[in-house]
Amino acid sequence: MNAAQEILHEKDSREVSNTALKVFFNITRAWGLKAQEERVLLGEPANSTFYKWRNGEGPVIPKDTLERVSYVMGIYKALRLLFPTEAQACAWPRKSNRDFGDASALSVMLQGGVVNLADVRRYLDGMRG
Repeated sequence: MNAAQEILHEKDSREVSNTALKVFFNITRAWGLKAQEERVLLGEPANSTFYKWRNGEGPVIPKDTLERVSYVMGIYKALRLLFPTEAQACAWPRKSNRDFGDASALSVMLQGGVVNLADVRRYLDGMRG
C-alpha cells in the first residue's frame, strides 16, 4: 500500500469508526444504558478510550468493537421492525423473557461476549421470521 492509499484507508477507518460510535451511543441512550453497560457492550475498552469515544474522539475502533456495534445496530433495527413504537422497542431489552430463562435480553448482552450479542440478534431475526 502506498502512502496515499494508507492516508485514504486511515481516513475511511476514522469515518466508519466515528459514524459507528455515534449510532451506538444514540441507541444506548434510547435504551437508557449506563456508561458501564455501554463499556461492556463495546468489549470493555479502557475508561479513557471509552470516554474519548463517547466524546467523538479517541482511536479508531478495532474490528471486534465494530462487530459489536454492528450487532447492537441490528438488534435495534429488528426491534424497530417488530414493535409499532420506538418506546416499546426501546423498553424490550430490559424486560424479562422466558426464552432467555426469564432474564432480559439486555442481561444476556451484558454477559460480555460477542456471542451474547449474536444470540439476541439471532433470536430477534427468528421472531421476525
